[in-house]
Amino acid sequence: MKTVSLSGSLRENVGKKDAKMQRYAAKVPCVLYGGKEQIHFSTDAVNFKTIIFTPETFLIKITIGDKSYDAILKDVQYHPVEDNLLHADFYQVDSDKPVIVSLPVKAIGTSPGVIRGGKMKIKLTRLKVKGLIAAIPEYIEINISKLNVGQGFKVKDMSIPGITFLDPASNVILDVKVARGITLADEEPVDEA
Repeated sequence: MKTVSLSGSLRENVGKKDAKMQRYAAKVPCVLYGGKEQIHFSTDAVNFKTIIFTPETFLIKITIGDKSYDAILKDVQYHPVEDNLLHADFYQVDSDKPVIVSLPVKAIGTSPGVIRGGKMKIKLTRLKVKGLIAAIPEYIEINISKLNVGQGFKVKDMSIPGITFLDPASNVILDVKVARGITLADEEPVDEA
């Protein structure tokens, strides 16, 4: 799992008035929970560009004062009109406690079904998984090099050591369908005469 660093400063006051002042100073009020106690801190809004506006999931090393914490981003709240970041929740992770994260799906290889005229569609771009932070990969890799037209991958077909998939087992992750108006090369044309 990729790691990014984030530095913040403890919030002296907690409340709406303080949160407004933080936002006015281009900072985002944040909460780190999952440890012994909740930690309220703020960080610059520009720090979230590398974390939020990407399909990847990160392990975030948060430095607050002289202490450092490993965390994952759990939730963000946006302003309903201006689309500004209002608040962020982080969850502190331990190396011996399982965590739940959502990982991006990445197809690798070339599908024979796509070469024959089929169209591949990724139906689930992210999968929810549970496992120890050391066992969680950067993304879920699916090899499509044996996927023909009419075939696909379901959640139940996936297996990664140390990882449990939390999406319903019958959900289709990706499949190859016949594109509209295309006849497959293996099919014999029907003689209408």
